[in-house]
Amino acid sequence: MPSSPICHPAHAFDVFNVYFERIYDPTMHVVFSLDGEVDAGVMRAATMRLVASDPYLRSRFAEVDGRPVWEEIPEELWEGAFVLVPAGEVEILPPPPHIDVRSGPQMRVSLYRRKEGDLVAVTCHHGFCDATGALTLARDLFAAYRGIVDDPDFRPAPRAPYDRSTDRVLALYSDEERQRALAEEEPFVDRWRFPIKRTGRGTPRVSCRTLSPGRLGHIKAFGREHGATVNDVLIAAFFLAFQKIRNDPSDRGAPRSFLTSADLRRKYPGLYEDSPLTNLSIAYEVTLSAGEEARLEDIIDQVTAITARRKAGSLGVAAILFYEEIMGGGMPAVRAFFDEMIERYGTSGLKNPVFSNLGVFDPGDYLPIPGKDGTALDIRDIQYLPCVCWPYGFLMIASTFHDRLTLMTAYEEGPYSTAVVEQFLEYVDEYLP
Repeated sequence: MPSSPICHPAHAFDVFNVYFERIYDPTMHVVFSLDGEVDAGVMRAATMRLVASDPYLRSRFAEVDGRPVWEEIPEELWEGAFVLVPAGEVEILPPPPHIDVRSGPQMRVSLYRRKEGDLVAVTCHHGFCDATGALTLARDLFAAYRGIVDDPDFRPAPRAPYDRSTDRVLALYSDEERQRALAEEEPFVDRWRFPIKRTGRGTPRVSCRTLSPGRLGHIKAFGREHGATVNDVLIAAFFLAFQKIRNDPSDRGAPRSFLTSADLRRKYPGLYEDSPLTNLSIAYEVTLSAGEEARLEDIIDQVTAITARRKAGSLGVAAILFYEEIMGGGMPAVRAFFDEMIERYGTSGLKNPVFSNLGVFDPGDYLPIPGKDGTALDIRDIQYLPCVCWPYGFLMIASTFHDRLTLMTAYEEGPYSTAVVEQFLEYVDEYLP
């Protein structure tokens, strides 16, 4: 009889990010624009050997006997991890196809041939890892590619199953501190939503706006003047643009909320260095109020007060405990949680938006990249295509490459109007210094 598949536990952050597929597509793409051709055969080999090296990459998400697990899949099912898109068939926007977390493997590398240089898209699912994990996966891919160019027999060092739970964070706090963090956490309250044409599904689209390099300097200068980080300034501009695109008198001067993300690796540096591809991002709510003609300087103090308090406190502990409590009821409790969430959104028509700043993309993390003819390639751009949302979800991300700040959102056209989405990005641009 064939042996049973090897399974590894799927922890709360994995499970909830899988089930968020009920309100958006958790597929994420990191896209590298190169100035020449890579060796397609070597890139395919690098992909396959990277999948082979990691027990979670070569797995699918499954529920076995009522338990969520990462179940390793046979090698013959790894083939979908690499796709070559010939010249003339390049279409990166709208985003590449979604990835199925339940079939595996947990990465896909798409190589798009273009006259001006290749595009390499590294795709994964938020149930498998967060944005930092996706960028780490891309770094590992190019490292494997370099290794094979230098030595055709090169293989990435195999990884044993690693800790994907948030137990290490909780271990830093006493029971009393955990309970205090949970008691102090205010429940999320949905107070508004992005304008829509209708509910339902549509066609995936991506809209983005890249600012000139000089703008980032102005944003930093404004931040220094007000004791704020670049992220604080972006949060303030996001809030004001959201209020403006809604043009709803009831918003003016009233508390309105959105979610923003934080990477627990930054809060607890070094804690998960041996667990590279994981879900360690949490969301927390920011509630602000502003009048009709409010400017950035009118609300930046509100933002900095909230983010400073969050950074100084037990960031992430309440979120971890909240998820763990639901998981304690097993998968029926998880499904009930999402059923209630969907019903609430449908009844109220409200869903707070989300903003996430992914920070600076450093090309040095991925270089050198040997070209097909042996010359070293340069990276012209790195873009992160975020999860695609449909009503009532809405997400905007920010990222920086070579001092160029990019604002981006992925959504489904039909329920959302592309013209309105792009107007929103223009408003964010206008509010920034």
